[in-house]
Order: sequence, then structure tokens, then C-alpha cells
Amino acid sequence: MVESKIVDGLRYTKTHEWIKVEGNKAKIGITDYAQHTLTDIVFVELPKAGAEVAAGKQLCVVESVKSVSEIYAPVACKVEKANAALESAPEKINKDAYGEGWIAELTLKNPAEASKLMDAKAYEAFLKTQH
Repeated sequence: MVESKIVDGLRYTKTHEWIKVEGNKAKIGITDYAQHTLTDIVFVELPKAGAEVAAGKQLCVVESVKSVSEIYAPVACKVEKANAALESAPEKINKDAYGEGWIAELTLKNPAEASKLMDAKAYEAFLKTQH
């Protein structure tokens, strides 16, 4: 297994999304593990601003040379803004999954929901089960 970068201070899902919560706002993306697994990302169908998404429901779609993957909202949210840079440069997710490769900015319905997600240590332990 490729050693995946995991960032402290983020929350993680079992479907390999990360979320950085600041008050009732958050940024979301896919983890380094997810981008390694997908390989070269060639297209991102970004979520629409204003869309309301329930926790665990599809937020957007990421296509790689290997497959098409649905990206899920880790918590109930409203999409405020999508990362338009990914339209012309989807490979930013491969190069910087936790930085320039973010997918969307969200407003959370219930910020406390994020505390139920895995922290960095729990996600690291979870990845060890993914073989």
C-alpha cells in the first residue's frame, strides 16, 4: 500500500472524504489515499452552489482514468462555492488533495455532526484495514 498523507485537524469518512470545519463553515475534498487509489483524475463534476445535501448523499463525481467515483457529503450541508479551478485542472486533486485540490466550501446544518467523523489517528487506523 502506498503511504498516504493524513492531515491532523481534519475529519475523515470511511468513503475517503476529508472535511475541515471552521465554525459552521467547512471545506471538503478527497483524501490522499483516495486520489492514489483513483490514479490520474481527469474530470470533476462539481457540486452546484446553493445545493443542499444530506449527510451520506452524493455531493459530486470525480472521474479518473480508472473509474468514476461518487463523492459524498460527510455531514448535512449547503454548497456555498465549488473549486472552479478543478474544471480546467482536475489534476490539482492528485497534486495537492488537502490544499489546492479542495472540492467545495460548505455551510453546515449542524457543525457538531462533524465530531462523529474520524480524526486523523482513527482514519490512519481505518486505512490499515483497506487492503
